[in-house]
Amino acid sequence: MKSEYSVYRKNFSLIIAFLILISVTFIIALFVTYNLTSSYVEGEFQSKKIDVLEQTIKPYNDLFQNRIPEITFYQGYLDSASAAKYSISVFEDYPFVSRIKFYDVQIGSRANSFAAKKELAISVKSIYEYVLKNAKVISLKKYQPEDNSDFKTMANKLNNFVADADTSREPTQDEKFKTFYDIQPEKISYLNIPRREELKRYRELQSDGRSTLIYKQNMLTFILDQYALKIRNSHPELYRDVSIKPVVYDPIENDSNNIITEVAFPGSFSDYKLYFSSPRGYLTAESNRRFMPIGAVVLLIYSFLVLIGWLIYRNLNVNLKLFKLQYDFINNFTHEFKTPISVIKIAGSNLKSDSELSDRQRRHYGKILDEEADKLNELMNKLLSFTQLENKSIQIKKEEINLEDFVNGYIEAFRIKYPDFKLDYKIHGINTFYTDPVLLGSIFQNLIENAYKYSNPKRRELYINIRIERRNIVFSFRDKGIGIAKGEIAHIFKKFYRIENQYNQNGSVGLGLAFCKELTNFMNGEISVNSKINEGSEFIVTIPF
Repeated sequence: MKSEYSVYRKNFSLIIAFLILISVTFIIALFVTYNLTSSYVEGEFQSKKIDVLEQTIKPYNDLFQNRIPEITFYQGYLDSASAAKYSISVFEDYPFVSRIKFYDVQIGSRANSFAAKKELAISVKSIYEYVLKNAKVISLKKYQPEDNSDFKTMANKLNNFVADADTSREPTQDEKFKTFYDIQPEKISYLNIPRREELKRYRELQSDGRSTLIYKQNMLTFILDQYALKIRNSHPELYRDVSIKPVVYDPIENDSNNIITEVAFPGSFSDYKLYFSSPRGYLTAESNRRFMPIGAVVLLIYSFLVLIGWLIYRNLNVNLKLFKLQYDFINNFTHEFKTPISVIKIAGSNLKSDSELSDRQRRHYGKILDEEADKLNELMNKLLSFTQLENKSIQIKKEEINLEDFVNGYIEAFRIKYPDFKLDYKIHGINTFYTDPVLLGSIFQNLIENAYKYSNPKRRELYINIRIERRNIVFSFRDKGIGIAKGEIAHIFKKFYRIENQYNQNGSVGLGLAFCKELTNFMNGEISVNSKINEGSEFIVTIPF
């Protein structure tokens, strides 16, 4: 029989709408976060090149800021041997320095020079060039002073600085940089910085052309090879290929499959740049890698929301089942009460009528009243007992019973009650055992009653088999009734559950099998069922012996 449609089911449309909403939100969130991740990766591709440049140019900055100024510590007394030793440390620490020129400089008055008025006579005593070959520094050539333009540039700077310097203070960093450094493409020249006392003496030499004093200065020129710089790709996840190219480098064919960017070197390497190139698929892979944890978090949130939706759905489903069970219980229970009450009402009305009744009629009405009262009492006792079992408010009162007498008593009672009911039993290897006869009797009464109720009129048969199995006593109730569908077996022991069929239309509150289940559990036993549609069912009750 098809169950009636309940308005309560309309609430499930809210769950469906909720799931659709969060699913659409989940898809949109994934799409937006993936696009944002891709844009962020492309933005990093353009911005993180500065990090690679800083890491690559770091040895050059160290040479420029720390190692080159060490020449000043020699205070002009650096000779060819000490210059060679200094060059060794430079070559070892800075492989991009290919050559070093050492100038042994002499400073005197203008009488010793062809210089103009108020100029120092700055000359070169000797020039040595050092290169690293086979892990040794060797001097390749000795230059004549007039052949070197780097020296002339530095000499002019020194002359101008001495003429304008404030000898009462130390020169500023900016003054030092402009005067004692000369930065050219692939070349850095440095003249050691004189002390204030020396500057005063140089000032005196400029104005005294008759002085014969000679002062020593050191000048070094570092020849650099930009291709010897070690590229430090600190972001290999963004840049697959990083190379050094001339600033004017521009590939003739632009490959649309590659993404490129570039950044120019500073200082002596300003004619060159770092050239970055990565295939689009390379950045896509990086975007996917970064998106995975974000997508996992979004998926986790989505799963959490789906779980909430499922819990709400399950709660609604359970509530719906409880609602249906309660609805059926009230209807069936009302019917179970209404029928005997109606019969009692009719019998009572007939008894109190003015018409005289014969003895036979009075006995008949009395029997009706007695039977209907027993039905009401049995129903109330079943509900009361069920409640007591659930609350554990009763105790098992064990006593020794004779199985033959016990089973035969119930069989004879049902044969009298239902003359068309064929009952038989067999007991194997056991005569007596200790148990609560009232509780066990309730199980017998319910299972025998169900076997009669749910059988075709021409096949009302029940066979009871009792045997010992290990340390348990097993009661088997096998009938030839209508059977139970597989989908119903998991629910038949639930309270208020009722199978929809023609045998249930006369009223059933769905407590019989649930009552048997509670009784067997209370007696530390268990109950199970094997059934086939239109062939019959076998209920098996196992109780500790």
